[in-house]
Amino acid sequence: MTSRLSGWMDFANPTRFVGLADKVVPWLATSATLILAAGLYMGFTAPEDFQQGITVRIMYIHVPFAWLAMMCFTLMAISALGTLVWRHPLADVALKSAAPIGAVFTALALITGSIWGKPMWGTWWVWDARLTSVFVLFLMYLGVIALTRALDDAARAAWAAAIITLVGFINIPIIKFSVDWWNTLHQPASVFRLGGPTIDPSLLRPLLVMALGFTVLFFALHLMAMRTEIRRRRVISMRRIAARQAERPPA
Repeated sequence: MTSRLSGWMDFANPTRFVGLADKVVPWLATSATLILAAGLYMGFTAPEDFQQGITVRIMYIHVPFAWLAMMCFTLMAISALGTLVWRHPLADVALKSAAPIGAVFTALALITGSIWGKPMWGTWWVWDARLTSVFVLFLMYLGVIALTRALDDAARAAWAAAIITLVGFINIPIIKFSVDWWNTLHQPASVFRLGGPTIDPSLLRPLLVMALGFTVLFFALHLMAMRTEIRRRRVISMRRIAARQAERPPA
């Protein structure tokens, strides 16, 4: 057990982590491309819904975007604990790198949801409990991004971002259970529910494949962003060292 923990903690070293990312990212990117291609083919050849018709096919990108928006913030909350509790050297890197990706997925979930909602609800947007809580999630992502870039002190920025992320995490269960707690236009959970999925298998299979593909894509993008952030911090550190050396009087 100790040897396994030691081996895992070896990747807390930024140099070793970058080496791992260099090896893993190409495989993840290739896998994501193949899985998404298969998922799109399955989605376009799947039967139309008897009520929604062809418009149901936007589900194959909208639902994965929404899932990943919540998953990404959950990963950020775990990273925030890593910063505040375990003081893991890469926890803040993981949090900061995930925020822009999560913001994009959340924005795409809102946009595709509006496109889907127009023919179904007759309007692009309503202040529905689910839609409003997802919009709040998008604002939280933007807040974390702005905070990490506004503070020059890296330690203070990491601490503040971790606190805000943990406080904001309370919105994740609100998003998940909003359709159960309030009377909303948004349909209730139809995949992850106690009674099992209510979606026909012919529609569910492409959805799960697309969700897997986007999840693999997310981890590829996240590792790439973490690798870039580590290298960016190295450059900043080297510049500071060079500046201090330049300020020293000659011997």
